[in-house]
Amino acid sequence: MAKALRTKDKIIIAAEKLFSEHGFEQTSLRQITSEAEVNLASVNYHFGSKKALIQAVMARYQSVFMPALAEQLHQLQKHPEQITTKDVLACTMQPMIALRHVRLDGPVIYLRLLGYAYSEIQGHLRKFTMSNYGEIVHEFFQLIQQANPSVCPKTLFWRLHFSLGAMLFAQTSSQALREIAAADFGEETQAEETLLKLLPFVAAGISAAEPDVES
Repeated sequence: MAKALRTKDKIIIAAEKLFSEHGFEQTSLRQITSEAEVNLASVNYHFGSKKALIQAVMARYQSVFMPALAEQLHQLQKHPEQITTKDVLACTMQPMIALRHVRLDGPVIYLRLLGYAYSEIQGHLRKFTMSNYGEIVHEFFQLIQQANPSVCPKTLFWRLHFSLGAMLFAQTSSQALREIAAADFGEETQAEETLLKLLPFVAAGISAAEPDVES
């Protein structure tokens, strides 16, 4: 049993590395088995399909991120009359940092995987996420709506996904951005500060007034 578990873990770790570097579509099962130094039959035995393996990789992060997010949202709702967009977005900070318990660069890896999930239209991942954590996702969106009663849900949908893109860029480019800031402004910052700097910018974009559309 212990050997089987080690083999399964080796496959997940190898898949995670390759998926985050090359995307889901560009990574083959043969590349994964080569990286993990296992045979193809072991992938089929433990996961059954490539989609199931992708879901297992994402589950490593979501099983940490989503419960932590749920707790942050629960705490926020204790003061519903004071909720702002920035408050709701800030609920993702500690859960994101908690991903370092999965691996040291967990926040970056998770956002890269999310980026590929959207850019490659991995619809099965959305179904997987919603079936396991749909209530948390809906609660997050409802709080964003509560903080922005004058912005229609359709507009908020687009703005939230634009925000995800900004978070993805900020995290994956964090090292380069911090080096430029240090060289140009003498500002020394830690990795965690990147998202803190992004928060007000994203919150302002989400909460911006609806544009006037002339007929």
